[in-house]
This record gives sequence, structure tokens and C-alpha cells, in this order.
Amino acid sequence: MNYPIWQLEFAGGGLLIAIIAIIHVYITHFAIGGGLFLVITERKGLRENSQEILAYVQKHTRFFLLLTMVLGALTGVGIWFTISLLNPAAVSKLVHVFVFAWAVEWVFFLTEIVSLFLYYKTFGRISNRTHLTLGWIYFISAWLSLFVINGIIDFMLTPGAWLETADFWDGFFNPTFWPALFFRTFLSLMIAGLFGFLTATWIKEEKLRTNMVRYCAKWLLAPFVLFLGAAWWYKSSLPPHLQDLIFQEMPEMKLFIKAFLVSSPVLLFGGLFMAIRLPTKVSRPLAGIMLIVGLVYLGAFEFIREGGRRPYIIHDYMYSTAITKSELPEIVQGGLLQKAKWVKVREINDDNKAAAGREIFNILCLSCHSVGGPFNDIRKLTAKFKPESMKYIYESMGGSRPYMPPFAGTREEQEALTYFIFNEL
Repeated sequence: MNYPIWQLEFAGGGLLIAIIAIIHVYITHFAIGGGLFLVITERKGLRENSQEILAYVQKHTRFFLLLTMVLGALTGVGIWFTISLLNPAAVSKLVHVFVFAWAVEWVFFLTEIVSLFLYYKTFGRISNRTHLTLGWIYFISAWLSLFVINGIIDFMLTPGAWLETADFWDGFFNPTFWPALFFRTFLSLMIAGLFGFLTATWIKEEKLRTNMVRYCAKWLLAPFVLFLGAAWWYKSSLPPHLQDLIFQEMPEMKLFIKAFLVSSPVLLFGGLFMAIRLPTKVSRPLAGIMLIVGLVYLGAFEFIREGGRRPYIIHDYMYSTAITKSELPEIVQGGLLQKAKWVKVREINDDNKAAAGREIFNILCLSCHSVGGPFNDIRKLTAKFKPESMKYIYESMGGSRPYMPPFAGTREEQEALTYFIFNEL
């Protein structure tokens, strides 16, 4: 409403964010669990007086540093870039509410960067105790970054008492803060094991390779039960209406729920299979497959979590259209085109009906729908309807279609949108 629209018709705003965000979140979870993996594995090498294990840790650290600090940083910037253009109103709200939390998180992130570079560059150059201390500083900083970001992300799903108090701490320690924190912590340990498979299968010495692959399997399998318990806690912490919406009323969520449920035993049995003494021609491709399954696993969860916010971008406060719940009655009464700042058409007539419909489509539909794209394609979704039946769709938005925001506009604007969809799209 208060910002111009970035038009991504084919991809749709949500798809572009999802692609970048899932890759970034996968890497950042590795950055957390992998940090602990480095420290614990180095301690294992020192305890067993194994130079081979310490050499593996050094090589794994190089891979870890390049992946998390290069691709992780690039995708992190990519997220800020895309969300700032696709939903600037929501970003503005998050920055204003949590400005000091963001500042603290960036301090933790800076500490991560410095400590990880020092950890990598000082292998064999400083005392073992000091080197391990650098590793612990990295891991603790990475986990504290998760602690802060977790509060902000879950605020968008369950703002809780903040809706009444507007208090920072009510928003930060929201109803799903603690289950989500444990969920993501255990998941990061499992992902550390998955990436460990990738590097351990390239160890040349057979006995060491087998031992380290089995060691990585423990990282995947040991947190699994605790992770599933945290997932159940997370689900139980959602308000009942959100549980119904996600697991009952949103048909498109079924695919992602099924992917999450199917991936769980695949990871479990895949981890057990990796622990068997396998030839490298089997273990290496299997490690890559397991890594992809882990990405699907995390991606399915993120799609479910994001879908659970619908029809809001900040639950019960701001709709996915960037219109706040408190603004809606005034817009319905006075008209969307009269209230929106970045439109060329204010009054609808026969000559500009298509142009007016385009303006309305940009504001109310593009945040969730694509045009000819793979997700929520508006063409496919409206192909089974006739223009005159669209009024029933508009009336059901926010009602029998609870995952869609109520139509923010007048009956005349509904007709203009229908005209645009059926005559232009």
C-alpha cells in the first residue's frame, strides 16, 4: 500500500524468497551445528592423539568456512534484498519493532566471522586450548545469532501478547519461541552430520573413513528423537485455529506435510545405512543424496511455517497484501485505489478498467499468486470459473477461504479485477 510493487509475475514474490531463503537457512543451520561439530571433533582428535582426525578437521573447516561465509553471506544479502522489495512494509515493521535485536544479532555475526577466520588460520600455530577456545567462541556466537533471529521469525507466526501490549519482550518471547529454538538447535546438529558425510567420504585411508562416517552418523541420529519431540512441541504451541488452518484447511500444504513426514524415516534409515562399511563408490553418492534429502526436509518445514501465516505476513496484524488489519475497514469503505499511494488510476471507467484491474491485481494478488508460474498460478486457479462467479470468490476470502485476506476494496474494484484477469491474463 505505501510502497511501489516489484512485479515478478512468473515467479511470484513468495517463490523467489523461498528459493533463496531455503538455501540460506540450510547453510545457516549448518553454520550453527557445524560449529559445534568442529570443536567436538577436534577434541576427539586431541583426546585420541590422532593427527589424521585433526587433519580432517582442518580440511572440513576450510570447506565449512567457504560455504558458510561465502554462499551463506550471499544468500543472506539476497534475502534482505528480495524481502525489502517484495514486502517492504513488513520489513519496516520488523526493523522498527526489533531494531536493537537486529543490532545485537549483527554483533554476534561479526564475532562469528572473526572467530572462524582465526580458528581456521591458527591450526597448529597456537596452543590446543586457545584454538579450542576460538572454536567455542564461534559456536556460541552462531547459536546466539539463532537465538535472536528465532524470536523475530516466530514473532511473525505467533506474535502473542504483542498484539495488545506492543511490548518488545512480548513479541520476542512469543508462544513458539522456545519450541522453535529447540527444534532448530537439534536440526542444526543433524545437518552438521549430513555435511560431515560429504567430507568424510572423501578421506583416503579406509579405516579412518569408515570411523568418521560412523561418527557423522551419530550426529544425524543421536538428536533425532529430541528433534521429533521438539517438532511435536512446536506444533502443540500453535493456536488451535492455526493448527486447523495448516493441517486441515489449506490443500496446498498437504504436499509439504507429506514431504516432511516421508523425509523423516528416509534420513533415519539413510543415516543407519551410512554407518555400514560401504565402498566409496556407494558412500559418496549416498552422502550427496542425503544432503539433498536434508534440504527437502528443511524446505518442507519452511513452506509449512510460512504457509501457516496466511493470510497474514505478520499474523493477526498485517495481511500478505501489506495492508494492516486495522486499515482494512477504511479501505473497503473508501476504495483501494483511493487509499493506495503508488497507483496511476484513481477512478474506474470503461476506458481504464483493465489498467485499474492491473493496479488492483498488483496490490492484492501478486504477493501470493504468479502468472503462469509453478505456484498459485492465477490463470489455472481461475480457469474453472466464469467472470460472473468471481464475486463469490471475493465474498469467501477471509471466510470459507481463511488462507486468503478479505478483499480490500469496493464492488466496482472487484469488477475491475475480474475484467483484468479474464480479458488480459
